[in-house]
Amino acid sequence: MRTSAFTRVCTRLVLLVALTLAAAPAPQPSRPAAAGADTAGVPAVGRAWPVGVRPRVLRGWEPPATPYGRGHRGVDLAAAPGARVRAVAAGRVSFAGRVAGRGVVSLELDATGGPPLRTTYEPVHPSVTEGTKVRPGEVIATLAPTPTPSHCPTPCLHWGLLRSDTYLNPLALLPPHLLQKAPPRLLPVLGSPLRPTAGSRASPRA
Repeated sequence: MRTSAFTRVCTRLVLLVALTLAAAPAPQPSRPAAAGADTAGVPAVGRAWPVGVRPRVLRGWEPPATPYGRGHRGVDLAAAPGARVRAVAAGRVSFAGRVAGRGVVSLELDATGGPPLRTTYEPVHPSVTEGTKVRPGEVIATLAPTPTPSHCPTPCLHWGLLRSDTYLNPLALLPPHLLQKAPPRLLPVLGSPLRPTAGSRASPRA
């Protein structure tokens, strides 16, 4: 009798635990804070490249597999020291100063949700201060000489994008017309006269 009662109690306890676990919500997989593999939700609010018109991308965005894994948390754009660095979109300067010996400017971008998207630019000599509101294309710094050692083979601007602590691809901010290459232009060969096209009237000789 005692054994039978003990068995019934154990059975009830097992059922109670099973029902409790079944009713509990399933744990959600954690997302690495620094991976940023998903660029969905990044609005194309960019109105200008940070440097130049269509600078050469020396190294693209390579998200790490883990928060502290190896990767490239941004893009490197070719530019000469002293080049003007511009805000890609409207926003507010959230930081302008030095980090680990490098000049850095960080902008919180307007109309990008919450927490707002934040772009970073380094190495630079900031020309703005924290709290300053900037317009798209406004100069915020000049490019500083690339420190040695550097992963850039030539002078470059490192441009990053984050939402909170999650790194994203900054190129996703730019609309297609800014990412496309300029159409090729046919120029006349030096010393060769231009031939009139069909239907056009040749100009009289002097």
